[in-house]
Amino acid sequence: MKKVVIYARVSTLNQDFNRQINDLTTFARRNDMIIDCVFAEKVSGTKRQEDRAELLRMINYVKDNNIDKVLVSEVSRLHRTQLGLLETISLLNENKVSVYIQNLNIETLTEDKKVNPMAQLLVSLLSEIANLEKGNIRERMRSGYQNFIKNGGSVGRKVGYRKDNEAMKNQYAEDIKLLRKGYSLRNIQKITNTSVNTLRRIKAIM
Repeated sequence: MKKVVIYARVSTLNQDFNRQINDLTTFARRNDMIIDCVFAEKVSGTKRQEDRAELLRMINYVKDNNIDKVLVSEVSRLHRTQLGLLETISLLNENKVSVYIQNLNIETLTEDKKVNPMAQLLVSLLSEIANLEKGNIRERMRSGYQNFIKNGGSVGRKVGYRKDNEAMKNQYAEDIKLLRKGYSLRNIQKITNTSVNTLRRIKAIM
């Protein structure tokens, strides 16, 4: 019998992850899997991996306890950013731990522990679609902002305010990671939707 763990996540404190756990538990029992542990947390899916205690605990646990699979209800439960999602799945796959994605009914590894190319393609496409949607939301927000200003609205920081370097580093941790890997500003902008001017500021404080 396969040893598996369940990972569930919701974004806010008033949300409940019990449905995810119950659905995945039912799936595991129907398929004669042993649920070794359940990990669940209430945290934004865009948080850095190091800021998600249960995700880190799950990753370390599966590496040390001969776990075969991680069960999740959908890819966004693992991460909502393209970079974070692909990094998490790659890390698990490198340790021969497959990720079963319930809403797609697909696994990231085959039975012989090889990377499943169809799963890789679907995950990449879904994360790219999520990024496009995030870009569309930002564009709608930008349009609303401009309309607000056009109609006499007043916004802006208080005089003399400037975000300190540590706050910038925390907010743009994913961008810093890509900068350190040598990605160009334009490519990072496409991945994270952070403006080039902001990326230049980030680069200056690294």
